[in-house]
Amino acid sequence: MAAANAPIAMKEVLTLPSIGISPQFITFTNVTMESEKYICVRETAPQNSVVIIDMNMPMQPLRRPITADSALMNPNSRILALKAQLPGTTQDHLQIFNIELKAKIKSHQMPEQVVFWKWISPKLLGLVTQTSVYHWSIEGESEPVKMFERTANLANNQIINYKWDPSEKWLVLIGIAPGAPERPQLVKGNMQLFSVDQQRSQALEAHAASFAQFKVPGNENPSILISFATKSFNAGQITSKLHVIELGAQPGKSSFSKKQADLFFPPDFQDDFPVAMQISHKYALIYVITKLGLLFVYDLETATAVYRNRISPDPIFLTSEASAVGGFYAINRRGQVLLATVNEATIVPFVSGQLNNLELAVNLAKRGNLPGAENLVVQRFQELFAQTKYKEAAELAAESPQGILRTPDTVAKFQSVPVQAGQTAPLLQYFSILLTWGKLNAFESLELSRLVVNQNKKNLLENWLAEDKLECSEELGDLVKTVDNDLALKIYIKARATPKVVAAFAERREFDKILIYSKQVGYTPDYLFLLQTILRTDPQGAVNFALMMSQMEGGCPVDYNTITDLFLQRNLIREATAFLLDVLKPNLPEHAFLQTKVLEINLVTFPNVADAILANGMFSHYDRPRIAQLCEKAGLYVRALQHYSELPDIKRVIVNTHAIEPQSLVEFFGTLSREWALECMKDLLLVNLRGNLQIIVQVAKEYCEQLGVDSCIKIFEQFKSYEGLYFFLGSYLSSSEDPDIHFKYIEAAAKTGQIKEVERVTRESNFYDAEKTKNFLMEAKLPDARPLINVCDRFGFVPDLTHYLYTNNMLRYIEGYVQKVNPGNAPLVVGQLLDDECPEDFIKGLILSVRSLLPVEPLVEECEKRNRLRLLTQFLEHLVSEGSQDVHVHNALGKIIIDSNNNPEHFLTTNPYYDSRVVGKYCEKRDPTLAVVAYRRGQCDDELINVTNKNSLFKLQARYVVERMDGDLWEKVLNPENEYRRQLIDQVVSTALPESKSPEQVSAAVKAFMTADLPHELIELLEKIVLQNSAFSGNFNLQNLLILTAIKADPSRVMDYITRLDNFDGPAVGEVAVEAQLYEEAFAIFKKFNLNVQAVNVLLDNIRSIDRAVEFAFRVEEDAVWSQVAKAQLREGLVSDAIESFIRADDATQFLDVIRASEDADVYPDLVRYLLMVRQKVKEPKVDGELIYAYAKIDRLGEIEEFILIPNVANLQNVGDRLFDEALYEAAKIIFAFISNWAKLAVTLVRLKQFQGAVDAARKANSAKTWKEVCFACVDAEEFRLAQICGLNIIIQVDDLEEVSEYYQNRGCFNELISLMESGLGLERAHMGIFTELGVLYARYRPEKLMEHIKLFSTRLNIPKLIRACDEQQHWKELTYLYIQYDEFDNAATTVMNHSPESWDHMQFKDIIVKVASVELYYKAVHFYLQEHPDLINDMLNVLALRVDHTRVVDIMRKAGHLRLVKPYMVAVQSNNVSAVNEALNEIYVEEEDYDRLRESIDLHDNFDQIGLAQKIEKHELLEMRRVAAYIYKKAGRWKQSIALSKKDNHYKDAMETASQSGERELAEELLVYFIEQGKKECFASCLFVCYDLLRADVVLELAWIHNMIDFAFPYLLQFIREYTGKVDELIKDKIEAQKEVKAKEQEEKEVIAQQNMYAQLLPLALPAPPMPGMGGGFAPPPPPMGGMGMPPSMPPFGMPPMGSY
Repeated sequence: MAAANAPIAMKEVLTLPSIGISPQFITFTNVTMESEKYICVRETAPQNSVVIIDMNMPMQPLRRPITADSALMNPNSRILALKAQLPGTTQDHLQIFNIELKAKIKSHQMPEQVVFWKWISPKLLGLVTQTSVYHWSIEGESEPVKMFERTANLANNQIINYKWDPSEKWLVLIGIAPGAPERPQLVKGNMQLFSVDQQRSQALEAHAASFAQFKVPGNENPSILISFATKSFNAGQITSKLHVIELGAQPGKSSFSKKQADLFFPPDFQDDFPVAMQISHKYALIYVITKLGLLFVYDLETATAVYRNRISPDPIFLTSEASAVGGFYAINRRGQVLLATVNEATIVPFVSGQLNNLELAVNLAKRGNLPGAENLVVQRFQELFAQTKYKEAAELAAESPQGILRTPDTVAKFQSVPVQAGQTAPLLQYFSILLTWGKLNAFESLELSRLVVNQNKKNLLENWLAEDKLECSEELGDLVKTVDNDLALKIYIKARATPKVVAAFAERREFDKILIYSKQVGYTPDYLFLLQTILRTDPQGAVNFALMMSQMEGGCPVDYNTITDLFLQRNLIREATAFLLDVLKPNLPEHAFLQTKVLEINLVTFPNVADAILANGMFSHYDRPRIAQLCEKAGLYVRALQHYSELPDIKRVIVNTHAIEPQSLVEFFGTLSREWALECMKDLLLVNLRGNLQIIVQVAKEYCEQLGVDSCIKIFEQFKSYEGLYFFLGSYLSSSEDPDIHFKYIEAAAKTGQIKEVERVTRESNFYDAEKTKNFLMEAKLPDARPLINVCDRFGFVPDLTHYLYTNNMLRYIEGYVQKVNPGNAPLVVGQLLDDECPEDFIKGLILSVRSLLPVEPLVEECEKRNRLRLLTQFLEHLVSEGSQDVHVHNALGKIIIDSNNNPEHFLTTNPYYDSRVVGKYCEKRDPTLAVVAYRRGQCDDELINVTNKNSLFKLQARYVVERMDGDLWEKVLNPENEYRRQLIDQVVSTALPESKSPEQVSAAVKAFMTADLPHELIELLEKIVLQNSAFSGNFNLQNLLILTAIKADPSRVMDYITRLDNFDGPAVGEVAVEAQLYEEAFAIFKKFNLNVQAVNVLLDNIRSIDRAVEFAFRVEEDAVWSQVAKAQLREGLVSDAIESFIRADDATQFLDVIRASEDADVYPDLVRYLLMVRQKVKEPKVDGELIYAYAKIDRLGEIEEFILIPNVANLQNVGDRLFDEALYEAAKIIFAFISNWAKLAVTLVRLKQFQGAVDAARKANSAKTWKEVCFACVDAEEFRLAQICGLNIIIQVDDLEEVSEYYQNRGCFNELISLMESGLGLERAHMGIFTELGVLYARYRPEKLMEHIKLFSTRLNIPKLIRACDEQQHWKELTYLYIQYDEFDNAATTVMNHSPESWDHMQFKDIIVKVASVELYYKAVHFYLQEHPDLINDMLNVLALRVDHTRVVDIMRKAGHLRLVKPYMVAVQSNNVSAVNEALNEIYVEEEDYDRLRESIDLHDNFDQIGLAQKIEKHELLEMRRVAAYIYKKAGRWKQSIALSKKDNHYKDAMETASQSGERELAEELLVYFIEQGKKECFASCLFVCYDLLRADVVLELAWIHNMIDFAFPYLLQFIREYTGKVDELIKDKIEAQKEVKAKEQEEKEVIAQQNMYAQLLPLALPAPPMPGMGGGFAPPPPPMGGMGMPPSMPPFGMPPMGSY
């Protein structure tokens, strides 16, 4: 069946690979489609992501990096649900996100795994676990709610769908399971139906199911139906059924009878089964979709089969309802997204014709409002009407598809039926049924309403309109208007009868609604008339209406100025102002006139309103000079200043400061330029310095940056206004860092008597010039010295300050400064006073008055500098007596005591507060001994060492160093660079240490000697201390130190010390001896302290004598010693001896090293003995494994079998692998057989050449890798039967197929490989790769079978791969067929043309060439046919007629010289009017002298070189050809040439027609003259009529009179006179009507002028300024009377009260 006539139309909407989706993700688990709006794809490579495809714009997918196990898009909105399993658990985490808002809606963690989930509504998710089903709402914070438990029939099923019915009372869960053992390919389907109301489940067999609602006649409520499809295998029979049953039938109501039908599967689809079901609610059709792409269509009401077809060659795994079009979407494994829809034009004819089911066709047409059943419906209606079954006829008419019976004829039929007494009129019955069925059309609504209006039942009309049962029309509104205006208005609005609606609103005075409605419907009423109408009665309403007009889209329909004049004509100034203020808000340049106008009328009448308008700043385009003058006259000086732009005007206005608010004046200065502002400031100061100073100061403060601070200062200085300068700089000072500014401010403040401010600035400011300020203040001699004190104190002029105050006898300020301001500077004050020879009593009193606040150190320095230190004795003693611990106090006091020699030793030793360095330094030149005392007290190491070295006091130095016990000090004095080191060492050895009784001091000294690397001196010292019975003879540390020092400095003494000393650290000293390579001494130490392990380690590691070590081990007989010996033997390679020693030591810890060494030395018998010992101590897999390996190496296989039977911990898998790797196959066979590792066993048996056993083992292993290894081994051994058994198990895996094929081919086993592949075709799991590989093999080795194979299995081949194979093997016919199957038409066409002897077939090539994408192939095909098949070229070109460039084809044929060959083609395409085609055909017609066809071609097709063709044939020998040339000239506008050619051939008729068509008077008159000259009188008369419009009457009369042809010209003259008489009559009539129109217009203008207000008199040409108080002049004429307009009849000048609205 042609696709165009099929009842179901299929369309490819999208292919997922085309938008970047990899084929590996096009699966049931990765792709979801919950509705027709979105497809969701989950990708796991190259990164985890989710792709969301909006079906409204599928080529713009949204890809987001999301990791999840499943993703579902909400059916309606951009909400994404995600599911992911928690790692390490079986729990699933669910999340719901709003993609648009980028927010998480909610989440939940399920306690068990969700095996299937689905959106069952836009707000609800269905969750299916292994045991239960839950519903989870996305609203609120609710958790999933359990709905029911899964029934037993769904156990171990894969859930594929879950749905609920529209009433939300029934749920269905569908799963599939493996088929019966007799037919495993046929998957079994199971269904669980659950009732929410009854809380019960029913288990059924079904593969697919869906719910629907259906309205059963006699039942007003729709019935809930479930349809399900099943395919089962019982008793060797396959049963396929479709069931439709009602759920929850309503008692006492009509119910739906159960229906069932067979599903007919073709023979090739016996194992196919339904995977999805969709029900079209629009057409009441059931769609059943199977896995292999079959579509079954059934009628829902009758379960009648409508259609069956295969819609996809690839398996379909997902479907979704397309409710908008009544179809469904399907997605197959190739990634095609297919849309199935009902072909509305053909389904009804298909059912009525091919199915011959008229009843079903009519029902379909009625339900879906489909065409195709018109004749049947009309025929049935006529039959019912003839049988007087009016009710049935009315019902049929109401339900008629596409309303074919809803016509005036039907209404007239019912009207014509006479009404029976006591019965309802058939017409009313008809209308009643129509109202029940739906909405009436316009004619029906009008007729029914006429009946109701006649019966005065208006309420029925209102109800029907509220229920939208009537179609509104203007006629219906006119009818209803007679009874109800409001109802009529509603009808007019619905019917979009705009003029009637506007008229109705105008009648109701709802003018605002007129604008709203007109905008909605796009209607333009007469706005000016409406505005004038409203103005007469409601001025404020007129304002509102005008404002609404101004806000209309596209601009105000009436000019703003016109609207304003309408208001002003009626003296409505307030209203006009209100309107203008609103419409002028955008402040546009084109509104400048209106802005000026609104300001003018208000400045004259309401100045305060104008001031408010200007204050708002909403206008900027008005006439500013004009408004400035008006503002000045109105007393609005600020506004005048803002608008004047000339300096003289501004100066004139600005001096009126008494009438200007100061703040406004200050703000105005901000708008002036710097020069103008300064000029205005000077004028103000000149006019009134005192009165305007405050304003000028404020201006200078506000705009100092713009005006310049210097300029402002100069103005004040110019007028010598220090007060102004003071106030101005006071505001600017805080932001300025200019020293000059600060100084001027200080100067101004000082001169204006602002002493406190001077004091504050000198104290706080950091920017004035201190020197300059100090000099100014000293010269000013202010009565208050505090400003000067601030400056001098802050900037270090204290001596100058002291001198100034002392010389000016201001001692009180000196005391105040020292005591209160800065006591810290008292030393400087004291110094300056001493320099000024101030009495000591005043100085002492000053010092004592400050007391503890006085800094002692600088005071002492100042006095010491002047040699007046004794002056401070009383002060210092006073501080000490008060308990002062200040170091400087005690330093000074100490210096005084030292100088007076008043028992200084006592002070130096007892005073804890002085600084030892300071006092010691002071003593060095006076008494070095006192300096040592001071330095020792303060531990001043460097100073003490220097003074003792300098004065040779080494004994004191030695005692101090020993007592200090300081390592750094020792290091310094024992430094070789110290020239006094020898003297110090002698004193330490001879005096300091012998005197010491402290072990710590001795230890520190010894350590210092060691650190200083003085070993010989140290040994001498230690021998004296340790060996000569001193108090430290038995000291443990000193004995250790003696031996260690000897080891380092004199090894010959070490053995003697070891023998003589007993109280030392043996282990530590022994280790040091080993490090010093004194091995025998170390051995003696370890032996002396019974450290046998350390002793034997010395023998083994250092002395390297294994024999002595063995001897020593036999002597001590310790396991640890034997272990060390064994390890050493193992390191030396004495493996057997080492094993013996390990056994003696009973040591199993080193088994890894022993194993490794034994394997290297190949001493497996000894290793067995050792490992048996080790097994008794440890349970290690390594030990047991190595034992097995050792048994294998010495070929003790029996013991291996016995060992693996007893309990052991060996890793037998690893052991077996190791044995296999080392070719110990027999032992490996035992291991692999024991642990059932069939894969390795198979490989092992292959190595042993036991192929049958290897195949059996591989069968048990069932691993692709194993099968391959066994297969390849069998191939190599030429065991092809076994190899085929293996190969059949390999090639079912796509990834391994190619490897097997290459292995066979590389070894030349082509026939065996083909046999293997042919056998593989019959496998249940045969896949595309097998069919493809067999095709490739046929192409290479059996080409005679290739075409048959391709045709049989074209849908199961990987066509691109086979294409490459055929191309390589040059099988062109087969290659062409494959290209066609793969839709590669370009390549197919190219192949055919390049290899035509083998692959060309004309019919096939025609089918190919129309489908190619490359345009160039069309023209290659033309060349190809021209060269090889010229007899068929027209047939081929006719196929390509709609695709090729005809010009290029003609050019190709012209260059080839075979243009006539394609004449039939050119004739066929000439209708396109292509220049090249037209010229080629014309050329052929000229050559063939076919003038009829040539003229026809010229008439119908004008796109060619007309002049060229005419020139070519104007001299042709045939007359008709020359006539055609004249015709061409005429068409081209070459009138003269055409006429000349016609005259030449005596074709006068053609000449006259050409002259007439030319429209040129000269040509027509020349032709008349020609006829006269030739004596052709009849032609002369004919030419007068043919060229009537071109000829001038006077010329015709003159020629006729001169040549005596008046008789021939007379008919022309009669016609001319009649025509011109009629034209004169029309002109007179038009003139009379124009005069009437002019008079009417003048009358109308007079009436308009009479109604207008004299607004022009409202404003005089020059408005006077208002009178100023105390000034004469200025007056205003009284305004015209305003009575009757809501205002008092007369008002005083400029006395209008302010308007409240402004």
